[in-house]
Amino acid sequence: MSILQEFKSFAVKGNVVDLAIGVIIGAAFGKIVDSLVQDIIMPIISSIFGGLDFSNYYLPLKGQAVGLPLAEAKKIGAVLAYGNFMTIFLNFLILSFIIFMMVRIINAARKAEPAASAAPAAPPEEVVLLREIRDALNNQ
Repeated sequence: MSILQEFKSFAVKGNVVDLAIGVIIGAAFGKIVDSLVQDIIMPIISSIFGGLDFSNYYLPLKGQAVGLPLAEAKKIGAVLAYGNFMTIFLNFLILSFIIFMMVRIINAARKAEPAASAAPAAPPEEVVLLREIRDALNNQ
């Protein structure tokens, strides 16, 4: 089998296609959550903590003026951008909570499904032997 045919059979498998769809939807969902955090949640938090853009909070490490925007302060030298980190961390918390809730709902739906497709378990050997003895006694 050539490498091209092997790759084609790999790429067409259901799991790979499902994974690709999940990655695409996840990226789009990530943008929605990023917008939620940056455009709705962080402005409220920044208004509580002084009205500045929260992502521009930083500690200068090379003597930059604190009032500069983060991008300009980074051009001058190293900064500890804790506001930007907190924004990204909040994005992560929201995404991980939503994914947790989705997995929880899916697991609950799987538990609710009846196990009709599963074959009944074979009885233990003792039960089979007792049934055979019972049937033999009934036939006498």
